[in-house]
Amino acid sequence: MGVAALAGASGQARAENPTPVDHTIRIAPLALEIAPGKVIKTTGYNGTVPGPTLRLREGKPVTIKVINDSGYPNLVHWHSLMIPSVQDGAMEEGSPIIPPGQSLTYAFTPKPTGTRWYHSHAMAMANLHRSTYTGEFGFLIVEPENDPGRYDREVLLAARRWEGSWVSVPDFSSSTPDDNGLVVRYHAATLGERMLGHGEPIRVRQNERILFRLLNASPTMPVSLALPGHRFTVVALDGNPIPTPAPVDTVTLDVAERADVIVEMNNPGVWVLGATDPMDRNMGMGIVVEYENCDGEARWIQPTHVAWDYKLFGRPGPSAIPDETIHLKFAKILGGRGHLNRWTINGKSWPETKELFTVQRGKRYRLVLINNSQATHPVHLHRHNFEITKVGDTITSGLMKDTISMPGFTTAEVDFVADNPGKTMFHCHHQDHLDEGFAGVFTYA
Repeated sequence: MGVAALAGASGQARAENPTPVDHTIRIAPLALEIAPGKVIKTTGYNGTVPGPTLRLREGKPVTIKVINDSGYPNLVHWHSLMIPSVQDGAMEEGSPIIPPGQSLTYAFTPKPTGTRWYHSHAMAMANLHRSTYTGEFGFLIVEPENDPGRYDREVLLAARRWEGSWVSVPDFSSSTPDDNGLVVRYHAATLGERMLGHGEPIRVRQNERILFRLLNASPTMPVSLALPGHRFTVVALDGNPIPTPAPVDTVTLDVAERADVIVEMNNPGVWVLGATDPMDRNMGMGIVVEYENCDGEARWIQPTHVAWDYKLFGRPGPSAIPDETIHLKFAKILGGRGHLNRWTINGKSWPETKELFTVQRGKRYRLVLINNSQATHPVHLHRHNFEITKVGDTITSGLMKDTISMPGFTTAEVDFVADNPGKTMFHCHHQDHLDEGFAGVFTYA
């Protein structure tokens, strides 16, 4: 088995790893039983889905050895960490691909604190058994030097859809609605490790304060979650504390988004924490929450209000004035029935977008995002956080994220400071949109 190590910010490969390995991740096929007799043949990390939770200390260097036994060229992306490009785990930024049967050791200093995650960043194209269509993901928690503790315990839950298949769906925004490309539809789902009703419940005690770290780890499509009889107090989004913690009945997460929510366990009974969409819930996206000394069938009550609004968690009023404004328009080129679509940024698809724009270190940039399609796009910026400064026509400030969900035919504005030099990827986090060209890289001057 070949071994290479990434050497700090320079990214030069070395034949041997000179430092001890803190964690080892093996990517390999596995048979995942999500319900009795319901087995998903997929690929995962260390034989589990999600993979092992990595708890790293902010500012403490770490080495992670990745062994690629997945059977295809692969690599791991450390989502939302502010680390050098070559360590980030994206080929588009210069991170090395790991050939089948070989390994690579990543070495970096994790920051910032909060709920991050790690996942495959390989291309999948039409193959629904590669990259984020598989079980190749896990939670990564960067812990602060001191945590005051606002909760009694934490529960990590990843929403995940399974058994995808390609189907052709009409695009009614087109003059030829029967001439649309392929999209992915799913036939099973989980919230946690198993389908609703087939795993161990989350057992709680009355008056407990539980921090739920929620992640949408699906390859495509958003999800909305609710816990009837309770409210979620949102305290962080994408791992970043929010200016205005707010109680909500539902949490909506597009692909790759995370939410840290605190729930006061003050309504004894047996409940379903699950997807508000009956189709998702019927496919298995849910988990039972069971109070101490309570039994019986788990209850679900459909919430009446599921709207999700980023502005609720920010501050009113404008943020700092940017040094430069950059407009980015997203559009689709129809693939036609039986074919993949193409996605464009300002009229160009990857790899024509290898140099999307150039920034200067220390300057503040405003990205005006224009979704000129009916599809929803979770737009993700690597190696930087951004501040949401406008949603539609409403100005807001203070909310820091790394991914923003852009519903069809909407606009938003986000600001980021160019404070992490190196190639930086910007893309839609829906796996099919990424594979179909919705990606670009900006560089530092």
